[in-house]
Formats: sequence, C-alpha cells, structure tokens
Amino acid sequence: MATNENLPPNVIKQLAKELKNLDESPPEGIKVSVNDDDFSTIFADIEGPSGTPYENGVFRMKLLLSHDFPQSPPKGYFLTKIFHPNIATNGEICVNTLKKDWNPSLGLRHVLIVVRCLLIEPFPESALNEQAGKMLLENYDEYARHARLYTGIHAKPKPKAKSGAISESTTALNVDPSSTNSALGSKKLPPGPAPLTASSKGTAANSNDQNIPVVTGPSAPLKKEAGTAKALADKKKIDARKKSLKRL
Repeated sequence: MATNENLPPNVIKQLAKELKNLDESPPEGIKVSVNDDDFSTIFADIEGPSGTPYENGVFRMKLLLSHDFPQSPPKGYFLTKIFHPNIATNGEICVNTLKKDWNPSLGLRHVLIVVRCLLIEPFPESALNEQAGKMLLENYDEYARHARLYTGIHAKPKPKAKSGAISESTTALNVDPSSTNSALGSKKLPPGPAPLTASSKGTAANSNDQNIPVVTGPSAPLKKEAGTAKALADKKKIDARKKSLKRL
C-alpha cells in the first residue's frame, strides 16, 4: 500500500489542508472518508442526484493519487456497481477532468463535484460501458429502468440505528394496561358473559333447551313445604270424618 511517504512533503501539506476543508464543509451530496496515514487513496460516498435514475442511492468511489500528483491526474473508480455509460463494469471512471482536461491546479473538491455531475449528465459518446451508452442514445426509458434496477440492488443506503432502541425494548417488558388499551385502538376485546340472576337463569334455560328441568333457586323448597302442609290438612280432614262416622 502506498503511504504518505511516497508523496512529496508539499503535496502532503496541500492535501491535508484540502481534506480538512472537505471534511468540515463537504460538497452537496458528497461525504469524504479521510485516512490520515494514507492520502494516496481518497474514498467518497456520493448520493444519487434527485431526478436521475440514481436517486435514493449512495455510491462509494475512490481516487488513487500517483506519486507525482498533482502533475498527473488521479484515477477514479466506483466501488459500488452502477449502470452508467462513462463507468466501466470494473468501476473505472471516464471523464475528461481526469484525463485530457486535467490541470495540476484543480483540487479534489472539483474532481468530486465533476464525478457527481456525471450522474446527472452522462456522455454516451465516450462510453466505457457500451451497452449503457447505446441504450441511453436509443431508448432512454430502458436505460433509466436498468440504472434504477442497479441502484435499488447495489446502492441502497445503510439503515440508521434507532436511538434509544435498548430503552424502548426494556420499557416494552413493563406492560401498562393503559398503553395496551391505546395500542389496541379500535380493536376491543369481546365482553365476557354477564352474571346470571335467579330469574335470568330460568329464562336462559327455557329459551335454549325446553327439555331440561329448571330449578329456579329458593322457590323449589317452598313448593315442597306447601305440598307437605296440604297433605297434613287432608289427613286431618279424613280423621275428623272418621270420628264423626263413629258417633253415628
């Protein structure tokens, strides 16, 4: 691996200043990763511009600086797979800024901005990916469909961890009835059976099954006592009649 020792001291000083500036004030849609021990490899995450087939994607790229930088332009590569006329299947970037239009006075900020602009306006005439270049010229809708497909598969941004996830999970263990009711919302539990009274028991039994005899609470022993009293009264009447017949 190349290290800072392979770069001239004046270049290291200039790069350190520029990388600090990129870190503190990054260009729109670009975030640079800095390795203080190795300025010869610059990594950047580029957000797909709005209104393009690369929208909602995040693409990682790298710039490789040669030992005679900035006299020679850096080489750019996309590490994230992308369907683009000016980006080869191996990730190599073809843009004039990194080739014939290179100027030692150009900084890394300018290079990164040009690469992102390439996602907005490709140049199919100088295509490294011939399929993408031909498709862009002949059928833009089909080209855009392919580019969106690649974006959705390979350039998905990593989901951010939710803050307070641990506290939320532990709080969930202490179930509060009020919170449970609010969580259920309109889904109400079915009401339980109402307690049956003596009269309701009889009514429910008669309405559901006519063949089952109904015992309605305390009224049963009352009927039994009434029947016993009637039998005693009848016996007394019979004894009285017997006594009157003897007298005759």
